[in-house]
Amino acid sequence: MKYADRAGNITENENGQDRLVESLYGKRFLLPLKRLLISRPVSFLSGVLCDTAVSKAAIRPFIDSNHIDMSEYADRSYKSFNDFFAREIKEGRRPFSEVPGDLCSPCDGKISAYPIGYGDKFTVKGRKYTLESLLRNKKLARDLKGGMLVMIRLSVDDYHRYSYIDDGIKSFNYPISGKFNTVNPNADKRVNVYAENSREYTFIRTENFGTMIQMEVGAMMVGKIVNLHQAASVKRGMEKGYFRFGGSTVILIFQRDKVKIDDDIISNTEKGIETIVKMGEKIGEKYNIT
Repeated sequence: MKYADRAGNITENENGQDRLVESLYGKRFLLPLKRLLISRPVSFLSGVLCDTAVSKAAIRPFIDSNHIDMSEYADRSYKSFNDFFAREIKEGRRPFSEVPGDLCSPCDGKISAYPIGYGDKFTVKGRKYTLESLLRNKKLARDLKGGMLVMIRLSVDDYHRYSYIDDGIKSFNYPISGKFNTVNPNADKRVNVYAENSREYTFIRTENFGTMIQMEVGAMMVGKIVNLHQAASVKRGMEKGYFRFGGSTVILIFQRDKVKIDDDIISNTEKGIETIVKMGEKIGEKYNIT
């Protein structure tokens, strides 16, 4: 897989997890194991285990194997692996731009951006999707066609809390039950991960970017998506929620002519390259019709 930083440096990396996912989703004799791992009971049980005090033994090996810089995070002891996984970052380490028209990333991760066709279709890693299949809501899909979909994929070493991108008014949270496929790109080649997985979304009437959707997608071994608010008034940079253990994804969906995504992100996406971003980092701006 290829990744780019904001300076334009490209790295290509395939690790053990990538090879495992390729085998799990590509080899027929491993399909029964894959079906077990993406099931709701297994995800639930892994979440329960990661909430126990015994799971603390996994914290130090996890930090070392994923090269996590703990100097960025609050200095405290953790009650369980999930307590560690949802760790809070130190004040000021993920500032949001104060320029109202700047669109900032709601989380750490690897970002891609996809235009939505006028028939509500978009393509992720070669897989065809529709907004209706993603949202399970025909009216919302119709209102958002022709817009832009931004996907930020979190891997296990990322900071797993996420925020609101702008001041505004949010709706209730709408959960969609589903499977727990990994969000590793090697799985995207074979299944429509984001239309199959368990997910939760809200629509937000923002001050600068119109009425948009923010969605959180669960993934393999994710015990829970924890959203902190129901219908509420929200602020730019305010914490929206966090993921329990596992890789996961945050999706932003905008109406037509509301945002312009930065050129490097668009260019990298077209080349099949994900761009590495941090929470609060500028990824685009308010669309201005001239």
